[in-house]
Amino acid sequence: MNLLFAWRYFRSNKSTNAVNVIAWISISAIAVGSAALIIILSVFNGFEDLVKGLYADFYADMRIAPARGKTFHISPTQIQLIKSTQGVAVISFVAEEKALLNGTQQTIVSIKGVDDRYTSVNKINTPLHIPRGKFELGSVAEPKLVVGAGIENAAGINIDKQTFPATIYLPNRNAAKLISDDGLNAFTITPSGTFKVQQDFDNEYVFSNLAFVKYMLNMSADEYSAIEMKVSGDPDKVKKILQPKLGNTFVIETRYEQNRSLYGVMQVEKWVIYGILSLILVVAAFNMIGALTMLVLEKQKDIAVLKAMGANEQTIQRIFLSEGILLAGLGGGGGILLAAVICWLQIQFKLIKLGGNTFIIDYYPVKMVATDFLLVIATVAVIAVLASWIPSRKASLQMFSLKS
Repeated sequence: MNLLFAWRYFRSNKSTNAVNVIAWISISAIAVGSAALIIILSVFNGFEDLVKGLYADFYADMRIAPARGKTFHISPTQIQLIKSTQGVAVISFVAEEKALLNGTQQTIVSIKGVDDRYTSVNKINTPLHIPRGKFELGSVAEPKLVVGAGIENAAGINIDKQTFPATIYLPNRNAAKLISDDGLNAFTITPSGTFKVQQDFDNEYVFSNLAFVKYMLNMSADEYSAIEMKVSGDPDKVKKILQPKLGNTFVIETRYEQNRSLYGVMQVEKWVIYGILSLILVVAAFNMIGALTMLVLEKQKDIAVLKAMGANEQTIQRIFLSEGILLAGLGGGGGILLAAVICWLQIQFKLIKLGGNTFIIDYYPVKMVATDFLLVIATVAVIAVLASWIPSRKASLQMFSLKS
């Protein structure tokens, strides 16, 4: 019954047009705020999924690294323990170190020596991520280099037209001092391809074959920097099984743990965006307070009649609370529906483009998530109740007379 009264009050003619205008302004403000929340959160979800996908293409499901130092020694028995662990599908051995790459220019890089199974634990060797050349790493005697797009520019390397040979310099671990004559091991290397994943990786990493990097670093046969793995089950469960087998000398990290700071920042950013955009709804709440206050003044005689017929203060308050919820429902429902249509159009037709050509896609990615819709609905409902409480409480406590 309360909603029936609220609906009749909303549709009924008012003595002054300002009441209707303010009511529609409050509805429009709530609609804009709700639509903005859904659209921005959906775009953020799209970018978040894209970035996580790019990181997933570069990082393996799990990684084993030394608890201390840069490298570790691992026995055949331990390797067999890893392979036999339920959920471990593929393992790949990695040797990694900082190096100096000299093309037509010099730049510092992180070189990763990887084995033949490396491309099975991630998705880097795809046409999307190899825009030029091929992911060929060569052999110990004839090594090849796959460089990040940023490194290609920084070192002055042209994959399509190689005029000058490239030289890689790695630290000689057997030298007494790094700055001595034998402090660096140098080798002429042939760039074979360019990878492009994400700017952080493109500006830092180059790849070569594992045997060559181990040879340049004077690493022993059982020595590695990391073991990267592809798992077929839940990485957290695999980690719980594997960690006791290897002991505390190894650190096992899932993809999330390898990028904990990134994922944490993304979650904080999302809540900050939500808080800022919620201010639009707070502003709309002031319009609602004004609309309901003017409606209370407009319906003084109606309130007096209802009280004369036996309606108590709680009934009057619930009627005007329902009026506020109705206004919020119309605005919030319209805004959410509009946002859903806009997001669907962007998903289907990629209408709004990103500026420039530096990103991996040229349009704003969008992903609609049910929890975002529920969050916006709950936010609108809470703000509507709080905004409606003041004028509805005032209406229930005041005494109005039927006399004009």
